[in-house]
Amino acid sequence: MAINQKQWTNLFRFCLGVFLGTAFCMKWMESDFVSQGQPFTIIGLEISYPAEKITAIMSDLIPVYTILGYHLYFDFAFMVGVYPGIAALCMMAAGRLNKGGLRNGLFILAALQLLGWACDIYENKCLLEWLNGRVAGDLSLYHWVVRIKWAIALSGALVSILVLLFRKKPK
Repeated sequence: MAINQKQWTNLFRFCLGVFLGTAFCMKWMESDFVSQGQPFTIIGLEISYPAEKITAIMSDLIPVYTILGYHLYFDFAFMVGVYPGIAALCMMAAGRLNKGGLRNGLFILAALQLLGWACDIYENKCLLEWLNGRVAGDLSLYHWVVRIKWAIALSGALVSILVLLFRKKPK
């Protein structure tokens, strides 16, 4: 059974709704993220903070422990909106192309969203383990997984949006 453009569009709209709702909730929670008198961000935990800062944040979370946990669990719902949504966007863009390498690349980017989703699940698993006091694993592996996740998601979204903006529907 082939899925047509209308079904991809409907899936994308549903995922966009999930994405926007969960993103709003998570952003609202982030205003309470303070450790040792300094605000911190999830993006910082994901990408830029060194191991020492992550350890310091995780060891001083008593006031925001519950909120950070809620945020990480909300992120699982957020993923349901993001990765299938980007895959649907890739498929919608591929539908605008008759054939060729870009069309095949969009199919690959759509399929790769499963890997991006798996990377995001691993990332949340690590953060939840650190939040619960378990020893952090290999931080370099963690950062590589996060980079892979971002590269897959951003490339899928960017390429498909550019195709959708600049390619007319085939006749």
